Amino acid sequence: MRTASVWHLLRAAWAVTAVFALSNSPTPLYVYWQRELGFSSGTLTVVFAAYIAGLVLALLIAGRAADRYGRTAVVVPGIVIALVSAGLFITAGSVATLVVARLLVGVAVGIVVSAGMAAVVDLGGTERRHTTSMLASTAMVSGAGLGPLLGGVVYQATSHPVGAVFTVNIVLLVLALLGYLGLPLERPADRDRGFLWPRLPHVPTRNRIDVFRGAAVFAPGLTATSFVLSLGPSLLVLAVGNTSPLLAGGAACLMFLAATGSQIVLTRLGVQRLFALGAGSTVLAMAAVVATLSTEEPAVFLAAALLSGCGQGLGQLGGLRLIAHRVDGSRRAEANAALNISAYLPAAILTVATGYAISGWGLPAAVTALAAVLGVLALLLGLSANVNIRGDRRPVHSTVARSRPVSTTAAGDRDG
Repeated sequence: MRTASVWHLLRAAWAVTAVFALSNSPTPLYVYWQRELGFSSGTLTVVFAAYIAGLVLALLIAGRAADRYGRTAVVVPGIVIALVSAGLFITAGSVATLVVARLLVGVAVGIVVSAGMAAVVDLGGTERRHTTSMLASTAMVSGAGLGPLLGGVVYQATSHPVGAVFTVNIVLLVLALLGYLGLPLERPADRDRGFLWPRLPHVPTRNRIDVFRGAAVFAPGLTATSFVLSLGPSLLVLAVGNTSPLLAGGAACLMFLAATGSQIVLTRLGVQRLFALGAGSTVLAMAAVVATLSTEEPAVFLAAALLSGCGQGLGQLGGLRLIAHRVDGSRRAEANAALNISAYLPAAILTVATGYAISGWGLPAAVTALAAVLGVLALLLGLSANVNIRGDRRPVHSTVARSRPVSTTAAGDRDG
């Protein structure tokens, strides 16, 4: 691979940012669509979960496709799918159209979160894995924060927010598409042209514990941020009495700014400390969610959003760092896919269950139940991840000279 410049790295990272911005731009618009189309909180979480269904579907194929055919051959179609999704959002006049739009944007996110983020690490080369894994992670959470802020600002400024929000997203995606042209990404020399059937990602046996560790902290943090994105606006309306889309979008933006900021500020910490702080942040976030119900204070809700962002960001950074240093480049995109499937599936299940529980139990009981379950899971899984790391002598360092490469042809890993 030709030496990649900082400009090349930024162009590759921008594709991740632009697609994630689209994925979260609808957050402050959900209340608008609920009013216009007349659907319940349960239906809202189904619309949200369609995104995760599309994402998981893409992850069953995208990682292997990127490792087999090259990153560009997978990421570029992913950006095109995102453009189609943006067009559907603009024209959405029914719940069914919203579901399809969310499904497609989920597919696009599944592609960039596996192939696109692996491309950023690839472009950095072996000597910059520490830095590029952080760049890939911050590109994701920065886009995730940009989207809801964009939606909230535009919603506040115009009476026709949907067209304006997604037109801006289309511009960002076109820039990402143009930026991907000419990136010095290698295509695998030995490529099997056979058909790729959807299947769970296969990770080399010795690396499966690394994926588990990352998911153990990333999954609860992601579930917490998914709750803020999907049901946060409803919580603000029903518990706090605030209907401002700018507050809903701003809270989501601050959440992902916290995810980005925590990754940058704490990037020099070891993986074990990243996981401990990530798990602790998620536990505190759930305590703040319950406190929001009793205090009815927007500031407490903002604290919950900030802590949720830290929980997701630090868990994700730790997981990506393990993959960047310990998984061979030819299996890295598939390992990324496995990490994200392990995180997004429980996020979808818990978020949808909470949406329907609100209809049956009422908001206070349903949200309290989610917070209790998620807080306990974050604590137990975080402890498990850190206990396993303490017993693992394989190093994770910022330079390849100090880390041990992983071979996917080692005995016992050939059937990975």
